[in-house]
Amino acid sequence: MKQKLVILRSDRMATRDIFRGPSPLDVAIPPEIKVEVDEVERRDIPKLTRGADVLAVAPAMPMKLVEPLDIHEATQEEAGDIAWGIKAVKADTSSCTGEGIVVAVLDTGIDATHPAFTGVELVQRNFTDEGGADLHGHGTHCAGTIFGRNVGGTRIGVAPGVKRALIGKVLGANGGSSEQIVSAIQWAAENGAHVISMSLGMDFPGFARTLQNQGLPAELATSRALEGYRANVLLFERLATLIRARSNPTLIVAAAGNESRREIDSNFELGVAPPAVSEGIISVAALGQRAGGFHVGDFSNTGANVSAPGVKIVSARRGGGLATMTGTSMATPHVAGVAALWAERISRQGPLTVLALTARVVGSATFEGFDEGFDPFDAGSGIVIAP
Repeated sequence: MKQKLVILRSDRMATRDIFRGPSPLDVAIPPEIKVEVDEVERRDIPKLTRGADVLAVAPAMPMKLVEPLDIHEATQEEAGDIAWGIKAVKADTSSCTGEGIVVAVLDTGIDATHPAFTGVELVQRNFTDEGGADLHGHGTHCAGTIFGRNVGGTRIGVAPGVKRALIGKVLGANGGSSEQIVSAIQWAAENGAHVISMSLGMDFPGFARTLQNQGLPAELATSRALEGYRANVLLFERLATLIRARSNPTLIVAAAGNESRREIDSNFELGVAPPAVSEGIISVAALGQRAGGFHVGDFSNTGANVSAPGVKIVSARRGGGLATMTGTSMATPHVAGVAALWAERISRQGPLTVLALTARVVGSATFEGFDEGFDPFDAGSGIVIAP
């Protein structure tokens, strides 16, 4: 039986590790990145992986939206003059606005007619098999948090000085696939994105069900899905490594996931989900606020690199106005926006490199203002702070 595979190739290789395969030769040499999708017989996969220019081979796995836990039209009380997340990361007092920085949002698309995006050059590309419009509103909300202009007197954007954004629609009504995500990341990097924001995750149960529907016994389907899971984590790691080696610095930020259930039991936690779990990608946990300070959302997956506001976040609503959403999907664009601010600050002072940008973003994180009794493992290095 043939299997659809995502193949990552590069012209820069090193000696081959018998367990992990090849790795990029020299990160100082900008690599040529090639992403291919092919139908391959399972017996031919080992031969394919031995190719001199092949860095990773993984089955095309279904990807899904990191679905918000609450969606409703924002009230005036929720909105205020400045959305609470903007204040929490101190973007409202920053001298930087994201001017000169290009961001990419890989999501459900965008409502390009929304007033929040007035004056922004939106470069759109559709990687799905449906129309290019944002039919969900998730991508519009995330984009608004990163670079949205004021709406109805409310500031919603962390980096409202961003004037060019790459909008990759990678998720449709039925989700997407890892091949679309990988291709979109490559597209964003090649088109000058300094920051890539992704609020999506791998649909492991969905892939296992697909294999069962193809006739595999449940145990074998689960095992085969686990193989695909590991291969895709490695695929995203290798891709992130190659992108970091490019002359144009690109930082990738992704949602940790909403699968934890601490409201039932404090031990009901899950770790960061792919692709955010991959090395080279900054994973983001979600914070809420209460009288005692910031707290990690009960739903937020544990083990993330950093955290940001993700509970009751007010941003652009598909069709106009403002909406309130909750999830690590909402926390991720806060980090992407803060990264845009830091990118501007660094570029003012000298060359912008992905290592410097990563260090500033992660290094800005703090536990100041957190509620007593929080678990640092749930919040990563803490809440990111604007320059």
